[in-house]
Formats: sequence, C-alpha cells, structure tokens
Amino acid sequence: MTLPKAFSTSFLIAAFLTSFTLVGQNFKPLDVSPMDAATYPSSHRISKKLVKVIYSRPQLKGRPIESLAPNGKVWRTGANEATEITFFKDVTFGGKPVKAGTYTLFTIPEKETWTIILNAEVDVWGAYSYNKNKDVARVLAQVNKSQDTLESFSIAFDDEGTMHLGWETLRLAIPISE
Repeated sequence: MTLPKAFSTSFLIAAFLTSFTLVGQNFKPLDVSPMDAATYPSSHRISKKLVKVIYSRPQLKGRPIESLAPNGKVWRTGANEATEITFFKDVTFGGKPVKAGTYTLFTIPEKETWTIILNAEVDVWGAYSYNKNKDVARVLAQVNKSQDTLESFSIAFDDEGTMHLGWETLRLAIPISE
C-alpha cells in the first residue's frame, strides 16, 4: 500500500516538530539565585578585561542577611557554586599582590568588617569544602551602609577598578589595580 505524497510529507513534518517539542520539555526553569557576572572594565566594548567575577545572586525574600551569610563563618559569597574571580593579569587585591589566574572568592562576614578571601581551590560547591591552607590572600573590607536597599546580592566594579559587594543596605569595597 502506498500513501499519498501529501500525507507522508505531513507525517514527516509532524514527527519533526514533535521531536523538538519533546526535547524542549527538558529545559529547567530559571534558578531562584540566577548566575551573573561582573567585569572590570565594565564596558562590553572592551574585550581585554582585568578581572571577571562569576557568581550566583541569592535573594533576601524577607530574611536577614545573617541567616544567609552568618557572622563568623566562611561564606561562598553568593549562592550555589562558590563565586569565582579571574584576574587576567597580576594585580594588587586590597593591597596584596595576586598572580593572574582563577580563584574562589570566599568571605567571612562580621558586624564591622568582612574578611575577603581568595582561595586557590576552584570548581567547588558552596563553602563546604573550604580549605584555609589554599588561601592566596585575605583582606579586610570595612562595612558601610547605604540608604538604597538591594534585594539581590550584587557585585559591581566602579571606574577605578574597585570591586563593590552589596546586599540590603550593606556595602563593601575592595580596591583592585594592576
């Protein structure tokens, strides 16, 4: 039995479209702490960067910062995988020399200052496997308050290369230079 050409063509098109529909059903929904990146220089038109930070952005959702980033404990400086920072050249990070490379960015929150940590171990989830012996640099950042409130944890760079961390009204600044 031979099927009409129009029927067989319609059948093939339907099968083709169904295969895309089935594959499309495997996409995951947007993460509740979406991944983001911050770079210096910040302009997208400048391809040669000095530094790039890849991190996930937890949301407060009515919770105090201390419940997500407890004082006195090593924090992954974001959500999900630990935040990674890449320096494309040797830099001075908060006054300490650091070689070009990729590092994990951890922090230890406190009321007046936060300890900012660059750690050589990368591709880690959270701060569960944090190893102090792999620290490359530790610097202190003074806690400042802003009148503006940020629901999402955020990292940004200013025009001088200072890295700013912000959440709720908390603000930290870490200078980075060549």
